[in-house]
Parts: sequence; C-alpha cells; structure tokens
Amino acid sequence: MPRSKRFRRARLLVIVLVVLLVAGAVGGGWFAVHTVQASFPQLDGNVKVAGMTAPVDVKRDAKGVPQLYADTAEDLFRAQGYVQAQDRFWEMDVRRHVTAGRLSEMFGDGQVETDSFLRTMGWRRVAQQEFDTQLSADTKKYLQAYSDGVNAWLKEHPGGSSASLEYALLGTVNGDYEPEPWNPVDSVAWLKAMAWNLSGNMQEEIDRSLLAQDFSAEKIEQLYPPYPYDRNGTIVKTGKVGADGTYRPAEGQTTAGQPAGQSRAVTASLLGDVAGKMAAMPQLLGRQGQGIGSNSWVVDGKHTTTGKPLLANDPHLGPANPSIWYQMGLHCRTTGPNCGFDTAGFTFAGMPGVVIGHNKDVAWGFTNLGADVTDLYLEKVTGPDTYLVDGQERKFETRKETIKVAGGEDRTIVVRTTDRGPLISDKSTEQQNVGKYAPADSAPDRAGGYGVALQWTALVPGRTMDAVFKLNQAATWDQFRAAAADFAVPAQNLLYADTKGNIGYQAPGMIPQRTKGDGRYPAPGWDSSYGWKGSNGAYDFVPFKSLPYVLNPSEGYIVTANQAVVDPSYKPVLTTDWEYGTRAKEITDQITDRLKNGGKISPEDMKAIQLDNTSVMAKTLVPLLLKVRIDDPYVREAQDLLKDWNYNQDADSAAAAYYNGVWRQLLTLAFGQKFPAGLRAEGDCLLVRQKSSDTLPQDDLNKNPVVTVCGTRDPGQAQPDGGDRWTEVVRRLITQPDSSWWEYKDSDRQTQKGLGNLLAEALKNARQDLTSRLGKDVSTWSWGRLHTLELKEQTLGSDDSSIASGLVHRLLNRGPYRLSGGSAAVNAAGWNAAAGYQVDWIPSMRMVVDLSDFNASRWINVGGASGHAYHDNYDDQTVDWQRGNLLPWPYSPDQVDQATKHRLVLTNG
Repeated sequence: MPRSKRFRRARLLVIVLVVLLVAGAVGGGWFAVHTVQASFPQLDGNVKVAGMTAPVDVKRDAKGVPQLYADTAEDLFRAQGYVQAQDRFWEMDVRRHVTAGRLSEMFGDGQVETDSFLRTMGWRRVAQQEFDTQLSADTKKYLQAYSDGVNAWLKEHPGGSSASLEYALLGTVNGDYEPEPWNPVDSVAWLKAMAWNLSGNMQEEIDRSLLAQDFSAEKIEQLYPPYPYDRNGTIVKTGKVGADGTYRPAEGQTTAGQPAGQSRAVTASLLGDVAGKMAAMPQLLGRQGQGIGSNSWVVDGKHTTTGKPLLANDPHLGPANPSIWYQMGLHCRTTGPNCGFDTAGFTFAGMPGVVIGHNKDVAWGFTNLGADVTDLYLEKVTGPDTYLVDGQERKFETRKETIKVAGGEDRTIVVRTTDRGPLISDKSTEQQNVGKYAPADSAPDRAGGYGVALQWTALVPGRTMDAVFKLNQAATWDQFRAAAADFAVPAQNLLYADTKGNIGYQAPGMIPQRTKGDGRYPAPGWDSSYGWKGSNGAYDFVPFKSLPYVLNPSEGYIVTANQAVVDPSYKPVLTTDWEYGTRAKEITDQITDRLKNGGKISPEDMKAIQLDNTSVMAKTLVPLLLKVRIDDPYVREAQDLLKDWNYNQDADSAAAAYYNGVWRQLLTLAFGQKFPAGLRAEGDCLLVRQKSSDTLPQDDLNKNPVVTVCGTRDPGQAQPDGGDRWTEVVRRLITQPDSSWWEYKDSDRQTQKGLGNLLAEALKNARQDLTSRLGKDVSTWSWGRLHTLELKEQTLGSDDSSIASGLVHRLLNRGPYRLSGGSAAVNAAGWNAAAGYQVDWIPSMRMVVDLSDFNASRWINVGGASGHAYHDNYDDQTVDWQRGNLLPWPYSPDQVDQATKHRLVLTNG
C-alpha cells in the first residue's frame, strides 16, 4: 500500500477510535467530544439568517421534529433550508453529488463508473431545463429562498467536523473537499432520484430478456402471469374515456382479461452489463424497481368512529440511516396571499415543501402507480458516431462530460444519445462489442455490437416541483386535482381526504403512448415504427383528463397498494406489469370484515391493519406441506411447527421462520436452479452442463461436460426474490403438479420430478438450513432471528476503496433489529429469497391522519430527525417503529407549543 494511503488510513483509524471512545462513554476528553458534537444543531436562542424579513420560530419537540412559523412564504422556505441543513447537510450534499454524477469529487476514482452512468442519463441537465423552462415564478422563488437558507447555515459551517462527523472522516482521505453553495437545481434534481427508484418495469424488461436465453416465450409468461383481476381487484372500478378524451368514473366493473405479450431473444451479455450498472447505483431510496411498493388507504366518515375520514400511508423503500424521510411542519402565522402554507408531514432533506401529509383542509398519501414509463431499445451501432434506423445511418447527438476525481486525474467521457434517449450501455468512449444472440424480428448484422438506449419520462422536463407546492396549499378536491395535473414523475397513486368528508383517488404522471410494442421487452431501435407517440421530446403522453380517478366511491373506502389501477378495458394501456395485489386484497378484506354488520373503522384499526403480518400465500401452501409424508423424525419435527400456525409472521414465531425457510427452498429448487447466471445472486454457484456452440469445440465439451457457473447479479436484485409476483407464479403452478418447473436436482445431483417430491425436498432442506442458522432445537427458533434489519449509513459507500471501512460503518449503522412481517404482507418488511433473510425494504414511515382532529393524527419514522451520529434524535424513533407504535403528531399552534422542548428564532442578519 502506498505511504500516502497508509497515512490516510492511519488518520482515519485515529478518528474512529476517538469516536468509539465517545460512543462508549469511556473518558472521551475534549477533542473526542468536540469531534462528535461540534456539528450538532443549535436548538435554542437566536440565529441571524440573511434575508429574513421577519423572525421565524423553529419549535422542536422531544424527537427533534421542527415546526416552523413565518409571516411570508419566502421566509418559511428560507427557514426550512436552514433547519434541514442543521440536521442533514451531509446527506443533502451527497444526494446532490449523486444526482449530478459528481460522487468522484468526494470519494475518488471508485465512483467514476457510477458517475459515468449518471452523467449519461443526465439527471442534473434535465433538472436545470425544468428550472429554466417549466417551473412557475412562485416555485422558483421558493426554491431560491430554500437555497438561501441552506447557504446561510453553510456559511457558518464551511466544512470539516463543524459540519458533521462524516466530513471529518472524509477529510482523512480527501482533505481538499469543501462543500459548494446550494443551488435551487440541487433540490429539483432529487426528483430524478425518486423517479429512478420508482420507474416501473425496466428491471422486468431486462430479466425477461435474460430468461429468453434458456426458456421459451410460453415458459417466460408462466413466470410473469396475468394479473388476478377477479381475485385481487383494482383500485377503481374501471370507467370509460369519452370521445373528448375525458375519463368518466363508473360504478360497474368491466370484464377482466389479459393482453397478449411478446417475446424476444436478446443480447444477454449486454443487458446483463446494464443490469450491473443499475445495481451499482447509490441506493438512497432502495433497490431500483425491486420491492418498491407502498400501502395507502382512506375510509370515509360514514364508516369511521370519528365521523370524518381516516387516511393511512406507509411507503416501502430501502432502509437507511439517517432516515429517508424528514418530518416537519411549515406554517404561516396567518394564511393569505403572502403565505398560503399551513402543512405538516414528511419530506426529503434537500427539498422544500412537504411531500406526504396534510394541511388544515386536506390530507394526501402516495403509493407507486407502477406505470410503464421506461423503454429500452437495442441499437445497431455502426460506428463511433452513427447508428442504424430503417436501414439508414443516423448520427448520435454527442456531448463531452468531465468527471473530476478526488486524488486523481480528471476523466472525460462522451455521451452518445439517440432520437429516443441516451445510450446507457456505454462505459467509455470506446464502442462496446457485445452480442451472443441476435434479437428476433429482422435484426441487422450484429458484427459491430448492439447498444442499449433508454427512453424515460424523467428525462423529459416536467413540473413536479410546482405540484408539490400546490398540494401543500390545496383546500378542495378540484385544487388537489389541479396540483396532481403537474405531477409528472414519478407517476404515483394520489389518495385524498378532506375535512368536509370527501375521499378521492387520482392517477397522475407523464405516461407514454406507444406506436408499436407493449414495453415488456427491449424494442428494436433500428425500426422507427417502435417508439412513443410524438417526437423531439414533445411526446403525446396520456392526457391528464384521461387518467383514472374517483371521488366518494359507493364502497366508502379506497385502497392503493400497487395493485392494478383499472382493468384491461381501460385504454390507453398504463402498464402490463402491475404488482399482483396481495397486500391490497388483504387490506380490503380487513376493512370489509370490520365494516360488517354496521361496524366502524377506528384510528386504532388503521394502525392494526398497517401491522398485519399475515402470509397470504401460506394459507394456500401450508395445507399442501402438511400433506407431504415425511419419514425422517428430524424433518417431521420442523414440519409439525406448521400444524397450528395462524399464518402470522411475528418476530417470535418459530413456524413463520420454518415456513419462510421452506418457501425459500421451494423457489431455489423450482426456479433458481434453472435460471441463468445473470439472474442469480453472486456466490450462488451451480454445476451446469455445457451446451455446444460456435465458440466451444466438441473436444472441449467432451472433456468438460459439466462446469461450475456462479451467479453474477447483485444479491439485492437476484431472482427468484420471493415477492408478490412469485406468490402468483407458485399459486398457479401448484394446480399443475406435473409441470416441468417442479423438476429439480436433489442433494445428490439426481433429477427428480413432481410437486410432491419437490415439497418434501424443500421441507428437508429448510430443516437443515435453519438448523445451521438457528440451532437444532426448533423450540428456540424465531422468525426475527433470521429476519433482521440493519439501518446502514448509505452515503459513504461500502467497498474497500471508500472511506467507509467496516469500523466506520459500525459507528454509523444501527441494528440489527428483529422484525415481523414479510415481502407480500401488509407489514412489508421485504427480504430477497435468492439472497437470504436479511430485510432489504421496509415501511419507511407510517402515518394515520384523522380528519376530525389533526392533533389526533399519528406518525412514525424509521430512524430520527437528526443526521448526526450520536445525537439524541439520530435513531430515537426506531424501537417504537420496530414495535409498531405511532407517535403523537401535534398540528395546531397550542398543541405544538405544548410539545415544544426547544425554540430557536431565526432573524435577519
């Protein structure tokens, strides 16, 4: 190791040891205490903030949640910027480097490839276009005021340990780094990160294409079955789009059906490379496209104990420390033309306004709509500057991007863009040479290799930031819909309730209309008949007036949990890759059960539904497992755990542990053993019989007929992951006990057939697996011992080249916590069955809003308000969150005052 690197690591070790002393309360000393606490925010007294026209009160409760009171909107957002910077500036700084593709400036050459991918997509460029050409004058004023507040704080804390512990750690390896002033576009660009993690079916496009190496179109369709409309229903009863393009809600449910799909054998190595780049992206919101769901539902006042609507929401995102969400209240002392905000809820550090929450008139929640807003195109690249369309060469639009590298030389890349979007398969300026299999449908010669271009609605400038501020001020259903009309990306299910008793739903977003193809597989870029309607960025998205909505449905409630919005009779198509509705059906069933015989839903009922741990699939699978004859008493002892199980996946349940172990083994035997390496997790190695090919002479095949092939995918995105889709796959296939999917290799590598034999093998393997993990005595087993959550600091990285050594992460991470729930449960503590039992996505927050008395509303964050390790509010909500508790959510001035523990006044400086 070079001397300079050894020296940096030695300095890092010194700081880590000092901090450990403080963390362990072992005679810290002045320097140790100062290192940790220097960045803690001032909570009381007065602070001068340039630009304030009148004092702003910052009132924090015991959990550190700030409630801001101002006389003007600009002062309010200036204060929001200052306060968020106090608590979370390191997180904000890293986030803006992510969205701008500038991580290498902070962390060095280990981030160059990630920066290249981000620069290729151009998130920051699109955000700049939005700010310059799309956003309203008021929105720009609010964004600028927010930036001024951030910069006022930054001027007081120009970097180093006075800004946060992480900056002190960063200084050991990048001592020249100095945060630059905040810019309004830094806030807008964060919307692109949100959209990326909620961007629909791009991963499914890639996965289906990789499966096409080994499976027929029919077999692939069995792995992506049609949505069960009859069983799990839709969010709204499907209405009709009239001749004038206006959607008209309908009470009657139309006939369900499934559109035909298409299949293409595509370039395996190329799409595998793109999938690898996607997995390498910073996981600030969770794994892209994997397990990104949410629950939200609303019940009208006729069916509640309060006489007014109740609204619940819990978005499912990747776990992180600090928390993804930031709780706060934004209040004008007097609402009027100069200041129209009186809202509270959850937002993101680095972004003004409130994303999910309520004001004095309405409440709203989000879940992911799941619309298909991304398309991949295979492009015939004919040279460094050209690609093929309809037999003619076209020139790429090109631009150079310079990536500055901390401690290294700058890197320059050339971004190549087609008519549809950037060529995301490029790693550098060199032309990529790929291709084992040519795509079908009149594919051109592949000698020069294929590229992959991305067409995505988030790369089209929109007005989502306008929508956020409009939502915050909406007082009526019509104003709420007007705000939703500006909500471009990510496309979300918007749920509504107001104090007058109305409840509603609106689907917003820029959703493309395709000229040909259904978006399920990468399209041939050399054929111009495939694409989106419109051209040159002026696409004919589905008009807002045509998008589904409902106001005050006759049922008296609305449930959105990523299920289908409408059935296939609705045109145009929103997607063919809905989530499968397991959680939605369970929520709906719990609501209807409570409403039987004139029953009412209480706020406690809303909370109880959020914590429902039921494994719906177990209700189908366990009876089959109990019918399997097991002669080995060692295995039968575990099988007996399932006899009296109530299907609840509680953390202390031994039966839940064993069932999920069996579920994982079932998926491995039936599917994982058969999948190509590009879908299996790294480290998942199988003995595979080689196939003859042009590149493998027969002599070599005879010498080595069987080779070891290991999975190549990041474990968090490996398949089969065991989520909602896989419950539907297995549910359908168990009606076909002789299906070829039930063929498997037993522990002796012998081929076995039949569902019954596979279930017996899964029971045996699960007994062995859990014994190795939990011990031989099944009475000591529990689901929580397997199903653990670690809240990890996401911004410092994890590889050895970063500053985030294991020792540093032990300073900043929290856990493990033993969790109840599961991937397809309402209490969606998700885990990837292809990788293990570790929790990798969670209900990132929970809230229940009471429209009869906002002060009776409740909320919880997975972590805490503060981003400063060892601050009292860093993780002080986590144990309550783990236990399913909700905390008081004061809203009115008198209730906020009663809860206030600290009061800071921001004045003009």
